Amino acid sequence: MDVSQEDDYYYHENTSFTFSYDDYPVLCEKSDVRSFAALFLPIMYTACLVVGLAGNGLVVAVYAYHKRLKTMTDTFLTHLAVADLLLLFTLPFWAADVARGWELGEVVCKIVSACYTVNFTCCMMLLACISLDRYFALARAQGEDQRGRLQRIFTRRHCWKMCFVVWVTAFILGLPDLVLSEVRWVSNRGVCLTIYPPSMARGWKAALEMAEVLLGFLLPLLVMVICYWSVGRALKGLPVESRGKKWKALRVLLIVVGVFVVTQLPYNVLKVYRALDLVYTLVTHCGTSKVLDHAAQVSESLALTHCCLNPILYAFVGSSFRQHMMEVAKKFGKRRRKRRRRENPAEEEGMDMSFNSHSASQETNTFSI
Repeated sequence: MDVSQEDDYYYHENTSFTFSYDDYPVLCEKSDVRSFAALFLPIMYTACLVVGLAGNGLVVAVYAYHKRLKTMTDTFLTHLAVADLLLLFTLPFWAADVARGWELGEVVCKIVSACYTVNFTCCMMLLACISLDRYFALARAQGEDQRGRLQRIFTRRHCWKMCFVVWVTAFILGLPDLVLSEVRWVSNRGVCLTIYPPSMARGWKAALEMAEVLLGFLLPLLVMVICYWSVGRALKGLPVESRGKKWKALRVLLIVVGVFVVTQLPYNVLKVYRALDLVYTLVTHCGTSKVLDHAAQVSESLALTHCCLNPILYAFVGSSFRQHMMEVAKKFGKRRRKRRRRENPAEEEGMDMSFNSHSASQETNTFSI
């Protein structure tokens, strides 16, 4: 997980076999990079964990407690929230890793490493599925021809099959982490790393990095741009009297794409550069390596913030979801009042008499909000 520790390990391992100490008389010491990570990453991981648990936990609670999965978007949003939560649950382990070293053994190292990769990739692919669902929903509403093979597959009947394919694809990308992750002693402490055999360290790792960029960034971005561009063009054709709703919807689409690009582009550009470095050895100076380590820590933290923003961008923005969320809160409030009435019957009776004349209007107003 910590790029500086992994690079430092490979630097020590590879230089002793590839180059002589006359070529590199001083090894690249990255204690300053590790010190920065030990301070910066736990703070970022804690913030992402707290905010992400609140938002995604609320989404899962609403769908599980009240709202049935009536549409494909409901299903995709539920799977997205679950993937976000599983990804967020790995952050305390990585925060402890950069702060104190890995102390939980090799089995936990393998599970946490694979869980991180699987759920990160799964989140991005589910965003592409949500974009396609919105596009095809618009096409069906406009009565367009639905004989296309993709449109026939992209129906509610096949929704669980598509989710299954997404999870299986993400799991395949996480298999190397599950199989090859080990706990190694680096800089006087244990570190959880994915160690490739020497015969496949360069080619296979670079190929895996590029596959993650393709499925976790380029493909979702391409799908989002094409689908939301088509939706935007359709919104522009709405009557003049719907101008306010039209521009509000367009702003939402632009924000969704913009947030995805801002949070994911730096991290994936760096992953491509690291993959090229594995093959062509682009980084030959210690200072450059340290700069890339800092950039990796910051860009990966930025990418993780998307887990916190997903509920806001995809669930809370919908009036239907907000309505169901209010109904859940309303039911929770009723349960609390019933419990309090059982505990203090005399007090509750007085309160019911005092507010009885306003109860109907108050309930209606709450529902409307």
